[in-house]
Amino acid sequence: MATINELQLAKKLIRFPSITPQDAGVMKFLENKLKKLGFKTKIIEFKEKNFKPVKNLYAKIGNKNPNFCYAGHLDVVDPGHINNWTVKPFKPAIKKGYLIGRGANDMKSSIAAFVSATSIFLNNNKKFNGSISLLITGDEEGDAINGTKKVVEFLKRKKEKINFCLVGEPTNPNKLGEMIKIGRRGSITGKLFIKGTQGHVAYPHRANNPSTTLIKILNELKNIKFDKGTKNFQPTNLEITNINIGNYADNVIPGSAEATFNIRFNDKHSSKNIKIRLNKIFKKICKKNRTNYKINYKISGEAFLTKPNKTTFMIQNIIKSITKIKPKFSTTGGTSDARFIRKISPCLEFGLVGKTMHKVDEAVSLKDLKNLTKIYRNILQNYFK
Repeated sequence: MATINELQLAKKLIRFPSITPQDAGVMKFLENKLKKLGFKTKIIEFKEKNFKPVKNLYAKIGNKNPNFCYAGHLDVVDPGHINNWTVKPFKPAIKKGYLIGRGANDMKSSIAAFVSATSIFLNNNKKFNGSISLLITGDEEGDAINGTKKVVEFLKRKKEKINFCLVGEPTNPNKLGEMIKIGRRGSITGKLFIKGTQGHVAYPHRANNPSTTLIKILNELKNIKFDKGTKNFQPTNLEITNINIGNYADNVIPGSAEATFNIRFNDKHSSKNIKIRLNKIFKKICKKNRTNYKINYKISGEAFLTKPNKTTFMIQNIIKSITKIKPKFSTTGGTSDARFIRKISPCLEFGLVGKTMHKVDEAVSLKDLKNLTKIYRNILQNYFK
């Protein structure tokens, strides 16, 4: 059986303009590649009202346990202004030892590395004691409604067992081998709307300025000391991301004001407890200022930690042997689809260097791509030893 070259596959995957949640044919392309390696595959499309449908892929070779799963996403963020790129974002090019293109870093090259590693492993291990699977979504960069979350529910219904999952997100800050993610902070976004009474600035007694209430609330939110962090997590942090009063007249007291904030929280908190705490603040200040409020929350995920096991330490040792760097265990950064997968399997995240993800001229070092393929191949070899 012919093996798959990681660079050539990465180039082909990047050529598909799979801007989330558009598939652009990339899922079918990868499915065909995996079928040629002997995988049994299923493209699963999920639909939910008010959200665009999303295609996902679950592929598996072998029927025995343990089942080692690789999870990733083929959707990418919009490239933005094309003229700012030195190459066309969906026509990948190699420059000075780097492959440039949208998705080169986050995370089509990582998927290419795992598929290449798997093809080499299968070529050298005609019969191995276990199974290898891939859980690939097209909705990681978007709403995350019809993607991995739904696939996990599908696998639970099918009683499909995953014994360990490697999520291929770009986890390294500067050099390949620096960091393994073993958990993530929770994320909750709040959109707060304050209703006052509009009026003339010369007659403030006839109005009730909602911006005054909003400022008091936001000041109290920013002064909350949630915690000092934990052994595995940095301190919980709240950031105000938008303030909008929508008033363009300097002699009018506005009738409403709104703000958006985001909280990244550690495992000392749950989204439920945070909401209870914040709602008390909104109620107290609005009552004192005789204004009404409305709050809408969006919860991206709860904080979680996967306690390192023998597979985690095995992967850490392999990374060190190839990169000469001992990766540290971390829970920093944003959310990922690991927040869904951890409900059915222990997992960790390890992939490329994330410095250029979502940027113009997104790129991956050719050396890193080759070494990541080697790391993934050695992980499979050791896992099934």
